[in-house]
Amino acid sequence: MAETDNTDATAKNLKKTPRKATKKRTTTKKATRKRTPAKKAARKAASTKPVQQKKPASSSKPSSGKEKTTRPDGVKKSVWEDVGALTEYIKDVSGYNQEILTDIVDKQTKKPAAAQDSSQDPLNVTDTMMGVYQSIFTNPQSLMRSQFRMWEDYARLAESMSKKVLGQETDPAVKPDVTDRRFSHPAWQENHALDFIKQSYLIMSQHARNMVEEAPDIDEHKRRKALFYTEQFLAAIAPTNFPTTNPEVIEEALKSKGENFLRGYKNLLEDMERGEGELEMKQADLDFFKVGKNIATTPGKVVYQNDLIQLIQYAPATAEVDERPLLIFPPWINKFYILDLQPENSLISWLTEQGKTVFVVSWVNPGKDLAHKTFEDYMFEGIYAAVEAVEQATGVTGVDTIGYCIGGTLLSVALGHMAEKGDDRIKSATFFTAQMDFEEAGDLLLFVDDEQIKNIEKQIDAAGGIFEASSMSRTFNMLRPVDLIWSVYVDNYLLGKEAKRFDLLYWNSDATDMPKDVYLFYLREFYQHNRLTKKELVIDGVTIDLNKVKIPVFMQSGEKDHIAPFRSIYRSAKLYGGPVTFMLAGSGHIAGVINHPNKKKYHYRTNETLPDTVEGWMGVAEKHDYSWWPYWHKWLEKVGIGKKVPARKPGDGALKPIEDAPGSYVLVKSD
Repeated sequence: MAETDNTDATAKNLKKTPRKATKKRTTTKKATRKRTPAKKAARKAASTKPVQQKKPASSSKPSSGKEKTTRPDGVKKSVWEDVGALTEYIKDVSGYNQEILTDIVDKQTKKPAAAQDSSQDPLNVTDTMMGVYQSIFTNPQSLMRSQFRMWEDYARLAESMSKKVLGQETDPAVKPDVTDRRFSHPAWQENHALDFIKQSYLIMSQHARNMVEEAPDIDEHKRRKALFYTEQFLAAIAPTNFPTTNPEVIEEALKSKGENFLRGYKNLLEDMERGEGELEMKQADLDFFKVGKNIATTPGKVVYQNDLIQLIQYAPATAEVDERPLLIFPPWINKFYILDLQPENSLISWLTEQGKTVFVVSWVNPGKDLAHKTFEDYMFEGIYAAVEAVEQATGVTGVDTIGYCIGGTLLSVALGHMAEKGDDRIKSATFFTAQMDFEEAGDLLLFVDDEQIKNIEKQIDAAGGIFEASSMSRTFNMLRPVDLIWSVYVDNYLLGKEAKRFDLLYWNSDATDMPKDVYLFYLREFYQHNRLTKKELVIDGVTIDLNKVKIPVFMQSGEKDHIAPFRSIYRSAKLYGGPVTFMLAGSGHIAGVINHPNKKKYHYRTNETLPDTVEGWMGVAEKHDYSWWPYWHKWLEKVGIGKKVPARKPGDGALKPIEDAPGSYVLVKSD
């Protein structure tokens, strides 16, 4: 009760927000609610009872196939040699199968009709591909030319393989891309049959792409969608995805006498159970990591909260700190602790060591009770409320800010709103892979035509007004199907590997839901219509014009970012009216940001000028080794006021601690 009273009391002091920042307070108890289905939770709880731990045969989950007895000579038996163990495994699997199938049927029968209708083809694949096929097959001359080229390539393959079989030196008809790790096993080159299968697949893949690229009389958007779906299909049928044509799987099967398939089947059942009928592939060990225990452990306190955010103030690591505090807005589609995974790669911890007073917004994982929230609410109850709370906590008017991904897009809108209102409390803005101009926003643009948005809206309505995190995760995985879908499929189900203890992959699986209006507004106003760039975006009655934002801006981008491409970030940098520094880091959307200097990884490029095009910028950019963090920190020091003050501890100011970091909002899991 004291926590709730403290939250309400601190809220009364937040006077400068243009409108009331919060409509009702969310208590800690409410924030930590679990939305795990009751049946699943009960089963999980039952499986941990001591009596069942003593009787593995009665457990609801099957054994892994690892349980073995020992031969007289001391060598462990394979499960295939132990009739009792194998019988027990089959019995367990049969019961587990039945339980999962019952749950799936029960869930599907209870699903609203709207959800069933919208899930048939939510991406509109059928219409897209049928249009392309119609274009291809109604132009017989073009189709014939394509077929002849493919036959020529297969003829070269036959000639090359004939020479190879006879022991003659010959170049392959086609080679995989140097970045394609699927064919790295030596057998793909040394074994004649596998080499032929590999090259046949590569030839077929290239001609499938060519047919779509050359299809006449289709608009460019439909062509890009068809190419995207073609890549999904090609990734799915790769020979590496089948046990009889994957040499690594064959070796593991021989080595383990097939126990990899038992382990893989167990993994499959568990993933089906976790996805409640949909295959939710586990990318990381979900039991090893505990938020606040072995990740997100930088010490701090929650000093403010409302319906949408908890604000964390971190403990200082130096005797003195910069007078101006630093406030971070992470994306609300993921948890904030990507910035605080472990001490050796934590940006938050590193910033405190540089003498910063660090505040981070932890966004709520909204339930149906928050389905009414809007993008405007996220700006006022997120950006504005946090800025004012930091002022109350430190006594300082003025803050440096960071916006990461969609959190940066929201921050940019708030900056435009503040510029129009004459609010100058934000003194600088750093953007991590954040877009404002969506003209070249990459493959995510393929998901925002009217038909797909209509299908998404049906799905959200069926889910009670909340866009489920699992849907967003599947979309992001489709952007890199080989790495994020099919390599996981091979590891989990064909090789039967245990899940990796990889903090980044664990974080990636811990996504958050979004209110309907917030998500659809983002898709329509930014991705579909690019209104912020066109100066057509209206928030709170204000038309947002980023050219009126005159504060110093730092734009970070990633060379291999497939979510926010660096070309898109560069276009965004050109929108601001003040001094802008653009920087290009090695790697992608996550690793390009989270790159601790001690790791000595990757590189970054700098150029103090901002020419018209990114090609012009690249032409004279200077390349530097390792992390860009120190370079950016020097920029922060340059744009700051440079005054040092005694270190501030959470609670020293007007806002008193509510609970320990990482807080309770971050602990809420999506269904």
